[in-house]
Amino acid sequence: MIVPFAHCRAEPCREALRGLALPNVRKLLRRLVLEATDEGDPHSLSLPHERVLARAHGLQPVDGLIPLAALQVLQSGGEAGTEGWAWITPAHWRVGQDHIDMGHPQALQLDGDDSQALLAAMQPYFAEDGITLAYEAPLRWLARGDAFRNLPSASLDRVIGQRIANAWMPSGPAAGPLRRLQQEMQMLLYTLPLNDERERGGLLPVNSFWISGTGALPPGHPPRPANGLQVTPYLRDAALHDDWHAWAEAWRQLDARDGPRLLAEAEHGTPVRLTLCGDASARTWSSVAAGRWHRMAGWFGSTTVADLMEGL
Repeated sequence: MIVPFAHCRAEPCREALRGLALPNVRKLLRRLVLEATDEGDPHSLSLPHERVLARAHGLQPVDGLIPLAALQVLQSGGEAGTEGWAWITPAHWRVGQDHIDMGHPQALQLDGDDSQALLAAMQPYFAEDGITLAYEAPLRWLARGDAFRNLPSASLDRVIGQRIANAWMPSGPAAGPLRRLQQEMQMLLYTLPLNDERERGGLLPVNSFWISGTGALPPGHPPRPANGLQVTPYLRDAALHDDWHAWAEAWRQLDARDGPRLLAEAEHGTPVRLTLCGDASARTWSSVAAGRWHRMAGWFGSTTVADLMEGL
């Protein structure tokens, strides 16, 4: 099990975590042994859970070039091949005099009809650069084109609710056409009647887009990850909304729902791995070597869950 946003470095998150007991997770960690640590940077393009997910799929993660969009195509039964793929997310940027803030895409309240109308208006411009767009969901379009094969991109989860750093914008030799395309779409969207209608209805206009999940799969990459892989979605939305009360409640639900199951599996000899991911680093605990090293796990007895997550 991979748990994204198990911890964040924001002080309100630390305060919320200090008040969490999480008895089942704590019991589980007492039975497991620390197997791997992924040390990272809170300003990296890819988040820790994305790096861990890449390794679970047999890929060596490269910052900003973890082909998550291509993996999704492959796992859904499509032919990803070795082409470049990406996710395109309609976005609202709050533009200041010297900065740009990335709003949460959910704040757009974008429905399928508006999203597909936006895609239809933007597609011809993408096509001029050899990029095809396909509708997947109101806040996610799938893009295919050579432009994404070697284009590092910052994870959407990295930039939501943040002031966009220059280092997170597309850069390098492959970025020129996409930076130009982004500027063209900002001008198009500014004059689009659909956005005027949205604003008259009290909705935010879509004034840009974000590129993420870029890259290409190696030839012959298998379509399935390790057996039993589970990525929990419960903490993500609360963390990205800075709603630490909801985040703490999501942790309690995860502890009550998944903790007993994982404990039972470990007690019955089923291999268990638990990876807790923060906004910079990740740690993986495993039952695989726990039998040999179980006596060393006693130090968890005087350690809180908050202590274990410090540094993530």
